[in-house]
Amino acid sequence: MAKPKKVKAPDNTIVNNKKARHDYFIQDTFEAGIALQGWEVKALRMKKVQMLDSYVLVKDGEAFLLGCNITPLDTASTHVIADPGRTKKLLLHAKELSKIFAAIQQKGNTCVATKMYWKGHLVKVQIALAKGKQDHDKRAVVKDREWAVDKQRIVRHANR
Repeated sequence: MAKPKKVKAPDNTIVNNKKARHDYFIQDTFEAGIALQGWEVKALRMKKVQMLDSYVLVKDGEAFLLGCNITPLDTASTHVIADPGRTKKLLLHAKELSKIFAAIQQKGNTCVATKMYWKGHLVKVQIALAKGKQDHDKRAVVKDREWAVDKQRIVRHANR
């Protein structure tokens, strides 16, 4: 009797912000909804989004995503004005907003967007409270990663 094949779950990730993990120590993450327009949802299905320098601004008890660039499709309607760099509102609970606001007020902390993904038919953004890395911290991370690869190589050759 044949073994049933393992079905891989589809990857729901639209975009990852790898630069955020490189430039910041990620401390705490939150899942936020995002208020989008119709043309933006269509562009997200085609993965026409860039989150390289995106961050979260908390103002008047609301959170907004800045720096997230959604490129409109060529087939977008002509009567809709598509602004790629539009500020998008994030949908969070009041407790989460207060926690983020309190953390941002501390020196050296910020809130960055790390990931955008589908959850069912909804678009969600993973935002993280982060503390900035200095250059020597970044070099130490690269050094540790290279040492881990070298360790694997040494173990592999020793077990032959």
